[in-house]
Amino acid sequence: MTEATPRATQEITIHTDSREILANARRDIERYGLDEYYIVDVDSHHVELDSWPQIIEHIEDPVLRDSGRQMMQNWPNAHNLALSNHPPGLTQQDVSGRILHQASLAEPVSDREVHRDVTLVRRAMDSMGIDLQVVFPQPMLEIGLHPSPSAAVQLMMAYNRWFTSTILSAEPRIKTMLGLPIEDPDAALRTIREYADHPGVIGFLITSQHSIGVHRNEYMPIYAELERLGLPIGFHAGPNQADSMTSTMNKFLSAHAISFVTCNMTHLTNWVINGIPERFPSLKTIWIESGLAWVPFMMQRLDHEYLMRQSDAPLLTKLPSDYMREMYYTSQPLEITDMGLLESTFRAMDAENTLMYSSDWPHWDFDVPGRIMGIPFLSEQGKRNVLGETARKVFGL
Repeated sequence: MTEATPRATQEITIHTDSREILANARRDIERYGLDEYYIVDVDSHHVELDSWPQIIEHIEDPVLRDSGRQMMQNWPNAHNLALSNHPPGLTQQDVSGRILHQASLAEPVSDREVHRDVTLVRRAMDSMGIDLQVVFPQPMLEIGLHPSPSAAVQLMMAYNRWFTSTILSAEPRIKTMLGLPIEDPDAALRTIREYADHPGVIGFLITSQHSIGVHRNEYMPIYAELERLGLPIGFHAGPNQADSMTSTMNKFLSAHAISFVTCNMTHLTNWVINGIPERFPSLKTIWIESGLAWVPFMMQRLDHEYLMRQSDAPLLTKLPSDYMREMYYTSQPLEITDMGLLESTFRAMDAENTLMYSSDWPHWDFDVPGRIMGIPFLSEQGKRNVLGETARKVFGL
């Protein structure tokens, strides 16, 4: 790896070199001996809108593809937004003194042999001492809020074609869980069958900002196919400032704290109470980017309600919390403000066997691997499991 040139502290912008931002993470490698650990980052991101014109060309529907081209040609502001539902006027994550880097990832890249996103991911992995990094899009994670379900399906499938051919094929250390066009169950099943054998695809994903009931019968063939193939399903949370709860909030902080959690709380409740783990006992399920503080709350709340009304959940053979301990969770954002509460949370969810490290890089609230190494009550084997060994097992790496 080529080191970034040391210099005096500078303002972080979209042009700042990733290696400079991650200089402290690089020092953590020596401090904690991270070279001796197998580290898998289960949740990181790139900025797909930077490559949006290329993605539009992968739209299968010729009419929709032509519409996207015309939008980009005739409306300058749509060059990196055509057909998407990304609200550029509401990007509070990128302002107000926070790390602007994620807004565009416009740092200089001289290597022209691979797509620039490959170079940027390599820089992040090398700086943090990561062996494998699971990379997701950013605005595409809100695709479930698109006003046109058919367009959402086409865009998700176009992105998958572009990402697998352009990014995954260029670097074996980059992995992904491909997003499923869940608005169309047949298209989702087709996606699984098309990409299940791709060496960079280690699972599939439902973007959690979706107003769908994941327990609906039309989705059962999807879960059955994933179970048959031994591939996990993930639910990646996202922001929403316009649903029935967050629309009453006047601060981004408030919506960010709540919306990343409530979407996965909703899907997990439907998932467990409708007996999906009983119907597909070998299907590994991962809850991504909701932090951990909500997990013991849901365990207690669902157990309490179930014990009073078991007739509403006839498929269950054990407590909801027991099913939750058999599922997996990613670490970011790690709520570490109260170490006692965090320790109780780890114990409740059996975190040493169910938690997987994630950085959420390059978002403004990312966590480096050293965050896991600094947890005092975590055993040595627990640290190894969280940082990579559990992911090795879940994904069959």
